[in-house]
Amino acid sequence: MKKRVVLAFGGNALQKNGEVTAEAQKKIANEVGEAIYELSSEYGIVIAHGNGPQVGNILIHEEGAASEKAPAMPLETAVAMSQGQIGYWLTQAINNAFIKNGKQAKVASVVSQVVVDKNDPAFDDPSKPIGQFYDEETARKLAKEKGWTVKEDAGRGWRRVVPSPRPIDIVEKKTIIELVEDGIIVIAAGGGGIPVYRTKVLKRIKGVDAVIDKDFAGEKLAELVKANIFVSVTAVPNACIKFGTPEQEAIGRISAKEMEKYLPEFKAGSMLPKVQAAMMFAEKGGTGIITDIEHLKEALKGKAGTIITK
Repeated sequence: MKKRVVLAFGGNALQKNGEVTAEAQKKIANEVGEAIYELSSEYGIVIAHGNGPQVGNILIHEEGAASEKAPAMPLETAVAMSQGQIGYWLTQAINNAFIKNGKQAKVASVVSQVVVDKNDPAFDDPSKPIGQFYDEETARKLAKEKGWTVKEDAGRGWRRVVPSPRPIDIVEKKTIIELVEDGIIVIAAGGGGIPVYRTKVLKRIKGVDAVIDKDFAGEKLAELVKANIFVSVTAVPNACIKFGTPEQEAIGRISAKEMEKYLPEFKAGSMLPKVQAAMMFAEKGGTGIITDIEHLKEALKGKAGTIITK
């Protein structure tokens, strides 16, 4: 039996160096496709991905071109749009990587609704950065003009922030599990999933404006598909303490309990949710990894990256 691994790719990892064109992002997706092909002989693969930059850009288009006849779509629908967009890039890239090597891929992207608690305190404290970076003056001006909440993002600039409730369940989980058990490479919970809640009386599903963190959604996905390994694939090879200073130190293999003491080192909206999600998965008996795509293969063998165990 192949080990089952959930790979959660960050939205920024799919948009390096501020590249925003479709062609530039598809080129990066091709790198992901090649990596997936190389791993597919040894692992059963499930992919989650972020959408922070992409959903922010979709909203810019939606709000900038809005009119009475064509009103802007709400945030939860923009998340669905980003799922289709990035899912298309990734499925095409994976298919092409297999074709290049004379094989046929079995891959599917599932539009995924992720259940949250409508009373989650995150709705009163927006924290998830989306869209492009601004200087402080521009960000505050846009906040006043558009009614946004803006915050400084890990020393990289100012961005719009939106609510980011924790995931509780995935509506399409049975379908996803069946696909995974059939040996299909599945892309699911894209952009953290389309945030929805269940009504109290009829238990019907309704969308809500938010963006769920892809690492927490990926961890929930890993739990539901009974994965052995959860990987947060980011832009750096390891989680580091004293990041960006002369005393910077990479964290290698570590227990979830030991990692707790380093949590104050990590910034919300950046490395912190990656570490927390990897710890959560490790505490349930799996292996949580944080690394970049270049070190992914070695990290899965326990030879690179930050590896968190129980």
